[in-house]
Amino acid sequence: MMRKETSILTLFSLLLVLISTSPSRAGVPTDQVRSTVDKALIVLKDPRLKSEARTQERRDKLRQILYARFDFAEMAKRSLGSHWRRRTPQEQEEFVQLFTSLLERAYIDRIESFNEETFQYPRELMDGSYAEVESRIHTRKGEEFTILYKTHLLKGEWKVYDVVIENISLVNNYRSQFNRVVTNSSYEELIRRLKEKQEEFTVKKK
Repeated sequence: MMRKETSILTLFSLLLVLISTSPSRAGVPTDQVRSTVDKALIVLKDPRLKSEARTQERRDKLRQILYARFDFAEMAKRSLGSHWRRRTPQEQEEFVQLFTSLLERAYIDRIESFNEETFQYPRELMDGSYAEVESRIHTRKGEEFTILYKTHLLKGEWKVYDVVIENISLVNNYRSQFNRVVTNSSYEELIRRLKEKQEEFTVKKK
């Protein structure tokens, strides 16, 4: 059920490997998104962390940077859609953990395989405690992509709760898949599949 998001997540993972270039009139949300990129670049370019022996350390640092900028709980809630409010607090907590793990597994390997790209921030829209940061990605192959980071203000930080790549929302994409499983089968079946994916990843790492 989760094959369609591969290309979306491939682009989504560019967030951590792109080089920013002179954004004009950047506001606070844009500054904070760019800060996340810069911190990730420091890790990716650190020669001391490039060896296979330090792979886990490098990835742990990238996770910390990502978790500081992304609101995975909000992303999980929106991805589950109307089924979220029907779950108990314990079920919601479990789903957030599984969803976060799914995203991490889906792109962490790809992050380290990208070459340096460049991107610009041509637009930032703010509406109270919500803001959208647009970035345009230019690859070394001459390709161009538009990525929109949807953020909301949480405890003084602009946290990303959705990423829209070429008009395709990461959250909406997952919501469609999750809803299909729950509607055609059950919520328990969705959790079973997510746990199965998690177990497959654990075995693969060993």
